[in-house]
Amino acid sequence: MKYLRIYSFLLILVCSFAGFSAVAQQPVTLVPATDSAERVDILPPTGKLTFQTLNDTTKLTIIVGTVKLKQGNTLFYCDSCVMNNNTRTFEAWGKQVHINDSDTANIYSNHLLYYTQKKLAYLDGNVKMTDGKGVLTTPNLEYDMETNIGIYKNGGRVVNDKTVLTSREGWYYADLKDVYFKNDVKLKDPAYDIVTDSLLYNTETKTTRFIAQTLITDTSGRTIHTKDGFYNQETKQAEFGRRPVIHDKKMTVTGNKITQTDSILTVEGNAVVVDTVQGTTIIGGIIYRNSKTDAVFATRKPLMIVKQDNDSTFIAADTLFTARLTDKFGIDSLVVDTLTGRKIAAMDPKDSANRYFEGYGHVRIFNDSLQAAGDSMFYSFKDSIFRLFKDPVVWAQDNQVTGDTIYLHTKNKKADKVEAFENGFMVNRLDNEVYNQIKSTRIDGWFVDGNIDSVRAKGFAECIYYIQDEDSAYTGINESHADIIDIYFAAKELDKVVFRSSVTGTVWPMKQKSPGEMKLTNFKWLEERRPKTKFEMYE
Repeated sequence: MKYLRIYSFLLILVCSFAGFSAVAQQPVTLVPATDSAERVDILPPTGKLTFQTLNDTTKLTIIVGTVKLKQGNTLFYCDSCVMNNNTRTFEAWGKQVHINDSDTANIYSNHLLYYTQKKLAYLDGNVKMTDGKGVLTTPNLEYDMETNIGIYKNGGRVVNDKTVLTSREGWYYADLKDVYFKNDVKLKDPAYDIVTDSLLYNTETKTTRFIAQTLITDTSGRTIHTKDGFYNQETKQAEFGRRPVIHDKKMTVTGNKITQTDSILTVEGNAVVVDTVQGTTIIGGIIYRNSKTDAVFATRKPLMIVKQDNDSTFIAADTLFTARLTDKFGIDSLVVDTLTGRKIAAMDPKDSANRYFEGYGHVRIFNDSLQAAGDSMFYSFKDSIFRLFKDPVVWAQDNQVTGDTIYLHTKNKKADKVEAFENGFMVNRLDNEVYNQIKSTRIDGWFVDGNIDSVRAKGFAECIYYIQDEDSAYTGINESHADIIDIYFAAKELDKVVFRSSVTGTVWPMKQKSPGEMKLTNFKWLEERRPKTKFEMYE
């Protein structure tokens, strides 16, 4: 540096020529000033003092040996220094130049240039600064004694316990114990790594604040992309803002804001959770996820999308919940369905089918070939069955099925079978006010390629169906009862009806009965409850 060369030359001159010298045993005041806060004192014991006059306005004080200086509450230690009363500076050298700034910070270097009036320190050569918590090392540093702010612009490294932060530039706020890192910022911690352009870090609270596009990667491989928020290493609490994205081996989570407390993630504002293993997506106003159990709870108009090749299924409800089957029923237990008596085998916790989801309140299901509604729902990935409860209804084209409880079986994520238990009722709409109808204790229906293929009504079965000729003209109405009634469809239309036993009934000529009066008891066509498009599911 320019000052180093000048004052080194002056120091040689002073040592070579005669001058006034002394060893200070009492405090000596240097650079006298009207402002006492600017005054610099030499404290005993100190090394050899040499005074040199350069001109009428400039006087130098040169100290060689042990040096201890004081300005206000700040102490300076070095091996040698040159003080200039005209420029109001002093320059110090040593194996370890040391500044103790009111116990706020301790700074060490090989060389120091200090402006006594501005209270600005410029340090270079193995610079180290600590606030008692973190330790900064850098090639050179500018430190303001008034604001207690240190600045480096040629690369720096801060170590705080096991956390290491590096950047090209940095501002160290000693009073606040905050460090602002900028340009090529990297944080390494045993639990995670951070890469960003700008970052704030507090060495006392061990809190990292995100203020720019940031990538966080933890030891499990989970990544977090965020532009705003914080993470506290002590409490393990975190908040990520401005549409962050969290991705792990199983799920991708995004929202306007994500907060983390212990193992619970809270996702707010257009929240989205994508399960890449199950092929499902959950959307909601607020979504909670337990990272330990992989349980997800969604509310505020939540929607689940079950991915399929060309016909994804959309499920909406007031609340949606999904978790592991083994967490609900246990690993070794055999689950027995109370309605059918069928058993679900014990689950392997690592099985990809070890999941279920539930919907509560105003459940609606939509895909292009089938729709459903009910008050609540349970779906198991183990048996691929939608279980609908309390006023459930299922629609397939112009067919409607109702019952006290409905099981909708799927295969390869397409409708395969429907079961209506107690008060089963199926309606096939032909025209305005013209309906084929069948009701019984239980109704089973089978699908082929997403279209209804056949139906069996069993237990006090009743039916009303319209007889049509080859031109599809109505020629009569069959009203019958039987123990079992089988109905078959062709090209999505009623093909034939077969009565299996104990058949009684009447065939009415069309002129004797109007469609409006041909309704079985408890008939209802619930078209107003039916979701018409997938876009209605978002409402």
